[in-house]
Amino acid sequence: MPITVNLDVMMAIRKMAAGELAARVGITPANLSILKNNKAKAIRFSTLEALCRELDCQPGDILAYIPDGAGHE
Repeated sequence: MPITVNLDVMMAIRKMAAGELAARVGITPANLSILKNNKAKAIRFSTLEALCRELDCQPGDILAYIPDGAGHE
């Protein structure tokens, strides 16, 4: 999938544990894990907003577009 979630990077930078972030954002640890491990098919803007608020970052700090086949020539 061309959209990559770099949530684990931002969590490490902010030194925030998954359980704490899930509680602050209001999602289950299981759903946070799905996001963190690039298994999510979609994300609600309200969830993205809450993640950005709690991690003090921009959506582009969490999400990246990497075209299929990039770097695999």
